[in-house]
Amino acid sequence: MIPFNKPYLTGKEAHYMYDAVYTGKLSGNGKYTKKCQHFFEEKYGFKKTLLTTSCTDALEMCAILLDIKPGDEVIIPSYTFVSTAIAFIRQGAKVIFADSERDTPNLDVTKLEALITDKTKVIVPVHYAGVAVDMDPIMELASKYNLFVVEDAAQAIDSFYKGRPLGTIGHLSAFSFHETKNIIAGEGGLLGINDERFVERAEIIWEKGTNRASFFRGEVNKYGWVDIGSSFLPSETTAAFLYAQLENINDIQLKRISLWNSYFDKLKPLKDKISLPEIPSYATCNAHMFFIVCNSIEERNRLIQTLKDNGIYSVFHYLSLHKSQYYLEHFSERPVLEEADKYTDRLLRLPMFYELAEVDLIKITNCILDFYDV
Repeated sequence: MIPFNKPYLTGKEAHYMYDAVYTGKLSGNGKYTKKCQHFFEEKYGFKKTLLTTSCTDALEMCAILLDIKPGDEVIIPSYTFVSTAIAFIRQGAKVIFADSERDTPNLDVTKLEALITDKTKVIVPVHYAGVAVDMDPIMELASKYNLFVVEDAAQAIDSFYKGRPLGTIGHLSAFSFHETKNIIAGEGGLLGINDERFVERAEIIWEKGTNRASFFRGEVNKYGWVDIGSSFLPSETTAAFLYAQLENINDIQLKRISLWNSYFDKLKPLKDKISLPEIPSYATCNAHMFFIVCNSIEERNRLIQTLKDNGIYSVFHYLSLHKSQYYLEHFSERPVLEEADKYTDRLLRLPMFYELAEVDLIKITNCILDFYDV
């Protein structure tokens, strides 16, 4: 069986974790946490980064930092993972769903302004598959209406928009290091801070509402409870695992991009029968995933079964949040979002991981070509 995903180990994860254990500092914000955060700040230019236990936690920190309150509206794409919504709903916000573009699963920026009201506080673009949403119009709208922008960059490490690293454009951003991502820590996430106003308070929220980080830097002579917060920081063993991955990011990215290009080249004969991923001119592709868009849910189901019969595990992805059980039970609006529903019904993700062999990729693509009689 060719699996959908296989976590890749560089070989240094256990060594760094062993080192973290025997330094006697396990609880987080130690040597490896600082190494990881410094890596992101130096390589990509964030003002400040904070490791978190998950991307969900990073998004929840964003909602707290932006003082989301009951009645505030937050615009998000419907075609996204549930964390994009619940991070803000937990603070009392009302989510307003945006439809996807016709050619990509990213939110349709041209329809965004019509969703803004006097209650709108935040726009949350999700860079699906690590491919950038068109950010300039979003930032212009944010400036025009005095809104905040939080980039959900869960899938977008080492991907760029007009030369700028994703996650560094909005006021805040969130990344994931779940085992299905390009760079992994099993679980794990990162809060990216690009607005100086949020740096100090972010550390306090991160440290359970205390000014403990300032205390250990010698900036205050004692620390205590000064704000709300939670235990958002991961252990040093998680950070140590992650650092081994970050040291090898260039190699990992080169291999994944090579696999992505091979998929695209081999499936190009299908371009008149199905949709292949489109990379806009302003975006790069970090090869987080390779997907195709079938013509119907029935066709996709048949293809999934055909691949499975040939020992290949493929998966569909998100279910439109505006049609989820929770949303239907708690909200009265029933938006019509045809493009989001299209991707819900037709998008199919193919196996993508560092150790995917070329012979297996050929088997996968030949199986799909045969399915479509090409």
